[in-house]
Amino acid sequence: MIRISSQQIFSGGINRLQELNTSLNNTQQQISTGKRVNKPSDDPVAAARILKLDQELSRVETYQRNATLADNRLKQEESALASSIDVIQRIRELTVQAGNGSLSADDRRSISSELEERLGQLANIANTRDASGEYIFSGFQGQTPAFAKDGAGDWTYQGDEGQRVLEIDDGVTVPISDHGKGIFVDVPKAVSVTAKSNGATPPTPPGYISGLEVVAPKDLRDAFGSDVPDDLEVSVDDDGSGVLEITVTDPRTGNTIQTEPLNPVVGEEFQVAGIKLTINDSQDQDSFTLGINDRQSVFGTIKNLIDGLEGIAKGSPRGDAEYDALIAESLTNLDNAQESIILKQTELGGRMNAVESTKTFLEDSSVYTNEIRSQLQDVDYAEAISNLSFQSFVLQAAQQSFAQVSQLSLFDRL
Repeated sequence: MIRISSQQIFSGGINRLQELNTSLNNTQQQISTGKRVNKPSDDPVAAARILKLDQELSRVETYQRNATLADNRLKQEESALASSIDVIQRIRELTVQAGNGSLSADDRRSISSELEERLGQLANIANTRDASGEYIFSGFQGQTPAFAKDGAGDWTYQGDEGQRVLEIDDGVTVPISDHGKGIFVDVPKAVSVTAKSNGATPPTPPGYISGLEVVAPKDLRDAFGSDVPDDLEVSVDDDGSGVLEITVTDPRTGNTIQTEPLNPVVGEEFQVAGIKLTINDSQDQDSFTLGINDRQSVFGTIKNLIDGLEGIAKGSPRGDAEYDALIAESLTNLDNAQESIILKQTELGGRMNAVESTKTFLEDSSVYTNEIRSQLQDVDYAEAISNLSFQSFVLQAAQQSFAQVSQLSLFDRL
């Protein structure tokens, strides 16, 4: 025979009511938060998986922010490069215009004035800043303008050669910057000439070169292979009979380089390693240095062009030859500068494609992870509302039952 005291009845009833009320509150919380798992005790296994999925989502969101930042930086750089190409193209048009032999000195000064404006415009583009105020072409020196004028009025590079990279996924990094030295400074230069007099007393000016042109770049490669010298030395010597012969040597070795025709003379056009030229008005022991592997900044090219337009006096064979050489050399250098920038644009396009592909992958990963997380955590409202109605009914029935049972006492019969 089991004896049940009044205390046991009250204690059991209260415990039952508390259990029912707790279940009801949990269901109400699920409906209000939209989550089936609000604390680990609701479903320990699901809670552990949800925690890992939350960490994965946090990782994906970080990489998505990085990818967006990389995309913005690359687009800004691409826009700056496109603007610089437009400016250089306008400068090239002005250079072609300056090559018109019918222009007056005033016309050349007018062109020179616009070239000055375009030079400043190009420098402003090269000093483009990002949203945080850093100069995008200064390498790691983001707080320093990429280009500034020195004491001589030349635009010089002030940054370093650093390249910033950003991780946009596990093990996936993308460069988000390019230093201005590689884009605007290290530009292949057209073949240039430096003349040196024979040192006679009184000093006499050296001769000059006309018709300088690279007519066969392949011949230059064939002559030296991959070891192309920076310079070629051209010397003028009297053969003893008053004939001024021309000899071309490699200054590194002193070896003579074959010319076509052999043993050319002053005033005669000849070729050497694919370069065509004529030496004029030269004297015994004059020498010339042909810069064939030099580099020059696009700013230096424009500055030299401006100085030449204002300083070269046309009207004499020497002056006309120097002016024609200036125009031809400037056009080649401007074309090389455009090619350098276009190559960088192509490289940027590849990076932007990689960033876009990674962004798409991260977006798909985020959607997939959210779907799994939703299946584990999100509440089924229809089921939860049905449970809430049932639990409310059970709680009310338990309350009424407890109210009746609590009155069953011997004292109620006395």
